[in-house]
Amino acid sequence: MTITRRLLGKLTLGVLGAAALGGAAFAADMPVPFDKPGTKIALVRYLSTGDFFQSYLAGVEAQSKALGIDLRVLDSRQDAALQADMVDQAIAMGVQGIIIQHGLTESMKEAAQRAVAAGIKVVAFDVNVENDKIPQIEQSDRDLARLALEQAIKDNGESFNAGYVYVAGIAPLDRRDETWKQFKAKYPGIKEKAMFGTLDNPIANSVANQARSVISANPDITVMFAPYDEFAKGVKIAVDEAGLSSSVKIYSADISTSDIAAMREPGSAWAATAATNPAVVGQVSVRALAMMLAGEDPGHNVIVPPTLITQKDLLDKDIKNVEELGAKLPQFAHADVAMPAWMPNPNAK
Repeated sequence: MTITRRLLGKLTLGVLGAAALGGAAFAADMPVPFDKPGTKIALVRYLSTGDFFQSYLAGVEAQSKALGIDLRVLDSRQDAALQADMVDQAIAMGVQGIIIQHGLTESMKEAAQRAVAAGIKVVAFDVNVENDKIPQIEQSDRDLARLALEQAIKDNGESFNAGYVYVAGIAPLDRRDETWKQFKAKYPGIKEKAMFGTLDNPIANSVANQARSVISANPDITVMFAPYDEFAKGVKIAVDEAGLSSSVKIYSADISTSDIAAMREPGSAWAATAATNPAVVGQVSVRALAMMLAGEDPGHNVIVPPTLITQKDLLDKDIKNVEELGAKLPQFAHADVAMPAWMPNPNAK
């Protein structure tokens, strides 16, 4: 690791601890270390571009504030080596817990083990660090893909030509890919005409550039499976530009207010998505880590169940943003996951 990279990491680390301690309520029945303020944790991020990750961070911040946690956010901006270095930075900072958010197994496996060896509690969201001592926070990615694909079959039948957006090596996308392969095996009438995808920033625009070529080369595609909302945004840009919004339907995973607006557009090709509330996933990540810090076991696989959201749902229920989505689809607003009796709920009114 070069000095330049370390200096860059320290500059990036300047996302100063976001945990305003004033909002937390400390009580005698709260377990150690949450009976007093100041427990220090770090969120070490690989992906941060897009509404999903902004909302996820907001959830992490909200649950941290409710627990009186001193949160430090370290953002590697998709630099795998820098993310591993940032785990070492967090260890040196003296944190008691670390959330690893996304990343690559090969770069994060040893870094995560170094944190565990240092006596730090670690949870991982959407990255497989291959460590039995590290709980995996998941969105039930297989269910996300299943719900979206079941809707695709409901809308389009069991035979159609599909484009598929995928980048290998990212744990949630790999899990969603398993479901896609199962559906193709179960429904041989589904023909994958093209597979493409990139995580180059800005992701939506980069995917749109690829999708333009795919659509031009494969005018018989009628379904696009884009199981990440930034992928779906990119595909929609290309479909709209090609004037194919009425003949191509897009099925995705994840949701945001801007996604909802795109799905609600008159004649939008974006037909359905399956999603968890990313803010809730962020809250669950902190809660699972807090349970470990309190000497409790959240389980190795901490799974947040998803919700199917169709264009028809959004229009019929007049849902215009994520807040209204949570109000009108209550299962989206809160997940009773990693929620022992002592855990404060930041969503409580």
